[in-house]
Amino acid sequence: MATWAHLSFQDSSSPLMEQLILFHDHIMLVLVLIVTFVFYMMATLFSNTFTNRYLLENQPIEIIWTSIPALILIFIALPSLRLLYLLDEVNSPSMTLKSIGHQWYWTYEYSDFLQMEFDSYMIPTNELEDSGFRLLDVDNRTILPMDMQIRIIITAADVIHSWTVPSLGIKADAIPGRLNQTSFLINRPGLFYGQCSEICGANHSFMPIVIESTSINSFLNWISLSTSD
Repeated sequence: MATWAHLSFQDSSSPLMEQLILFHDHIMLVLVLIVTFVFYMMATLFSNTFTNRYLLENQPIEIIWTSIPALILIFIALPSLRLLYLLDEVNSPSMTLKSIGHQWYWTYEYSDFLQMEFDSYMIPTNELEDSGFRLLDVDNRTILPMDMQIRIIITAADVIHSWTVPSLGIKADAIPGRLNQTSFLINRPGLFYGQCSEICGANHSFMPIVIESTSINSFLNWISLSTSD
């Protein structure tokens, strides 16, 4: 998870986030090259004391500084479109999770299992254990198996929310009366923290998301115990 001094992305925990980080590095490389070239040209112009009084226009230069930015934009747009379609793709998921945003908590439904539904509230600071994270820990974590394609269906019961987990590369709006869906695959065990990313009222900052990634066997044991209660 990110701390106050962390300025870069969180470590990726899904193939989607890996692709997002690679695309970010791709863009930054292009920007550094462009900025370096522009500053070099500016320094060259400032240090040059010669002028050409008879130069009115230069068609080759016009062609060059029009075509090169167009090629750079194509170089950026192609991987961007690929990633955009990759994020929207939902490929034959192994299980489905439904998330419903409320003011100000989340409700989760495991659609593949009978009577598996719970609310997830933030743990108040005065009830938080020493090992917990302030404003990020919840009373009921969302437990999901790793190395499985998971589809999440997101909606809201009152106002617009946004279900976001940065380390998984997920950000989807929860809109009343509408079902949004996306899919992801968690490739390592652990705890992954997120928050509502759409201003939804007075307690917008107090409806965090915690995903606990476990092995398939541990997940099935948890499901069987939860449904038997």
